[in-house]
Amino acid sequence: MIRRPIPMHPTIRRSAACSLLAACLAACGPETGVPPGPQGESAPPAESGVEWFVDGAAQVGLDFVHFNGMTGRLYQPEMMGPGAGLFDYDNDGDLDVYLVQGELLGAGAPVLAPRADQPPGDRLYRNDLEIAEDGARSLRFTDVTDEAGIAAPGYGMGVAAGDIDSDGWIDLYLTRFGRNVMLRNRGDGTFEDVTERSGTGDPAWGVPASFFDYDRDGRLDLFVGNYLGYTLASHTPCYDRAGVPDYCPPETSRPHPDILYRNRGDGTFEDVTTTAGLAGQFGPALGAATADFDGDGWIDLFVANDQRENQLWMNQGDGTFVDRALAAGAALGAGGNAKADMGVDAGDFDNDGDEDLFITELSGQGSTLYVNDGAGLFRDRSAALGIRAPSLPYTGFGTAWIDIDNDGWLDIVAVNGAVVLNFETFGPDNPFALDQRNQVFRNLGGARFEAETDRAGAVFELSEVSRGAAFGDVDNDGDTDILMANAAGPVRLLLNQVGNRRHWLGLRLLDPETRRDAVGARVAVVRPDGTTLWRRARADGSFASANDPRVLVGLGDSAGVSRVRVFWPGGEVEEWTDVPADRYTTLTRGTGSP
Repeated sequence: MIRRPIPMHPTIRRSAACSLLAACLAACGPETGVPPGPQGESAPPAESGVEWFVDGAAQVGLDFVHFNGMTGRLYQPEMMGPGAGLFDYDNDGDLDVYLVQGELLGAGAPVLAPRADQPPGDRLYRNDLEIAEDGARSLRFTDVTDEAGIAAPGYGMGVAAGDIDSDGWIDLYLTRFGRNVMLRNRGDGTFEDVTERSGTGDPAWGVPASFFDYDRDGRLDLFVGNYLGYTLASHTPCYDRAGVPDYCPPETSRPHPDILYRNRGDGTFEDVTTTAGLAGQFGPALGAATADFDGDGWIDLFVANDQRENQLWMNQGDGTFVDRALAAGAALGAGGNAKADMGVDAGDFDNDGDEDLFITELSGQGSTLYVNDGAGLFRDRSAALGIRAPSLPYTGFGTAWIDIDNDGWLDIVAVNGAVVLNFETFGPDNPFALDQRNQVFRNLGGARFEAETDRAGAVFELSEVSRGAAFGDVDNDGDTDILMANAAGPVRLLLNQVGNRRHWLGLRLLDPETRRDAVGARVAVVRPDGTTLWRRARADGSFASANDPRVLVGLGDSAGVSRVRVFWPGGEVEEWTDVPADRYTTLTRGTGSP
């Protein structure tokens, strides 16, 4: 039975064709649309007896420990963060690390004191990766927070990364319990606070944020998902069914409206939430993912809400959005109920050319896998595909579709941590008793998923309060690593030990006009046997975290590819036939064959 806290003053919960992509497929030739072949279990992993992931945080210099600022009053923000970010701030070709920090909540002494030798505030770590001629890698991170001028006041929640001014340097947007912060990358190793000048300092409780070019003008716009209209002053004590104090559910506070900012191109952003049509529907937002869900060439937006209906904002191509979540089957769970949705990611797990959705949820509800029919209509297939039952005991947050073993099929990683106290383990030695184990679901050829426990690695046997997770190839060896942010605990860097034992294709998609990564672009990789793998360049998704914008495609036993087709966000389609495998290649818009 799931124990949810009972508020003292409960509130009443709200009740609940031919696409452009198809046309491009027809114009480009039949090979891109070749189905991936019979579904079923993929070949056994190339690794035998090897742990899939090993935590290397301490060894490589990531000595960060999160401070949640709890004082015993059970304030809600202390159990909701933090996020994390992977991005290349110095343009040296490897991923740097941004870690979000909390602060003391209210008056009084902290129950869990911050580490004495760790400075307060968020931290930026530079990746000093060295690769020898024989391919040997030396991975090391250096704390450059002070020299980079990182100053982010307030209680941190999440981070988003994107080049807001098209100068070729990635900037940061930080969501907070309080005023959000925009940091512009100067390109000399330092950042400047442009929050006031840019007009993006929303003072609400922001959690997810996504940079995406919704109006296709070449500039990155910004969506900010707000959680609750909650303050420490308005805090209402909550109790479990036995009358013991516990954390409050989201129903005790009203959700706060989300915000959509349009990038004006002059360093400022305009709040277009109302004119774009997003003001009428909102919930306690915890997750956001941007993708072209109906294949019409315009980037859409999915917002995962906590115990309220989700929003599926379909881009109308005229600067406005329409919420199609209910009609599309993505607003509620299979039983018609609103679920506690936390993290979300979009990806093509069945290699059929469209973006499916995976959402982490509350213990007892089970995570949700929505399968896209290609036209933006979704069906909950969580139980049938083996997701629902193994995820029932857990409350999930950060998540992503990644091809762990590079067999060509996207797997799932979900990091977990409860939101109500476990009184069987609660006590002086464990005052933050929300810890749970994390999970891996292996994709068996698109037909079903298998929860992995033994092969995932010893780090998945740990029980911690995991929240944010950022995904990317930290050591540039051709497989996806995981930066895991724990609430009131140490950061973990899960280094992939198995992916690069198979062939892979790494792509950076670059727009020469904007000088930035073409987030939102879709890639069709055609292997020599005619099968096609679909991937997307994206930096958002997961939970309050920023991901590697490069595209990493597992090729399995294929040592090369026949062709690579890129569907650029502006609608252009280009093809390359000479892209080498087992390395990273930059594909620049305008240099391929139309």
